[in-house]
Amino acid sequence: MEMEALLVNAAAKGASDLHLTEGLPPVLRLQGRLVPTAGPVLAASDTERLLAAITTDEQRSVFYQQGELDFAYTIRGMSRFRIHSFRQRGFTALAIRIIPDTIPTLEQLAYTNVLQVLARKKRGLVIISGPAGSGKSTTLAAMLELINQERNCHIITIEDPIEYWHRHNRSMVNQREINRDTSSFGNALRAALREDPDVIMLGEMRDAETISTAITAAETGHLVLATLHTGDAVQTIDRIIDAFPAYQQQQIRIQLALSLQGVIAQQLVPCCNSGKRVAAMEVLLATPAVRNLIREGKSQQILSVIQTSVSAGMRSMDMALLELYRKGLITYEEALSRAVDQANFTAPGTCTEAR
Repeated sequence: MEMEALLVNAAAKGASDLHLTEGLPPVLRLQGRLVPTAGPVLAASDTERLLAAITTDEQRSVFYQQGELDFAYTIRGMSRFRIHSFRQRGFTALAIRIIPDTIPTLEQLAYTNVLQVLARKKRGLVIISGPAGSGKSTTLAAMLELINQERNCHIITIEDPIEYWHRHNRSMVNQREINRDTSSFGNALRAALREDPDVIMLGEMRDAETISTAITAAETGHLVLATLHTGDAVQTIDRIIDAFPAYQQQQIRIQLALSLQGVIAQQLVPCCNSGKRVAAMEVLLATPAVRNLIREGKSQQILSVIQTSVSAGMRSMDMALLELYRKGLITYEEALSRAVDQANFTAPGTCTEAR
């Protein structure tokens, strides 16, 4: 059992993740569900050997000192792999995310028009939110690639680790990886402001300092694309404000109201007619009404604005799920299980052929 063969097999089967841990055969995540492979059960020595096959001496030293290691691995022409190795019960385990080698276009994603509008903004803050494994990195990569194809500008990405590689096109693209090119998101973001950027992509806004710097960058004429692990647009706004002590929150509300361009909250839902998943996307755009609600601390009213602003390009998560169901892409049961307001969701019907 060789590591590259396991990675190639996982990518070929369309898995989103591969798990390697002692006492089980390799396990794939397919359409959001864990599926054991028919391979042999892994021993502790197997996971140690598999990790050693794709790491340097320096990386293994960090792993044995800290108990965790994050890095990326590439099989050219096939995929990149975001790998997290960790210790559990004294043994080595690996959680591996499969990232396609080719960056998808926005035309291949849902809600193309809204994503294009946000990607073409020249300044401000755009946030892609969702749980782990919801496709946030893919959406960001597609938006960056549109910018790369259309604008003569300087793009800086800050990632942990780098997932999609962006080649220089019309834009110059510099990609920085935590613990390889820089020590932290905060340090890299502060440094980016001295590197003449036009667009900054921030893999994750992890703390108040990073959030504050990102907002400042957006205020001062840069387009900042970032992610948060939040379930919907309202939670995203609240998470940003709540990251700060009470005495700072009103100032952050004012800054966020001025700088925000939009929030895309997404989740991946299994398709009913194929082995793929499709993104359901809630869309919040920073209209004057939304900016006022943020400024006044009335985030609980934002959902109502979303629901009544479909003509402006907004939609709630329940609207997005209902749209996918009516198109025949997902089942009613899947849509209902993920709906926010299940009591008022639509009546069930039959899943038709996807169009």
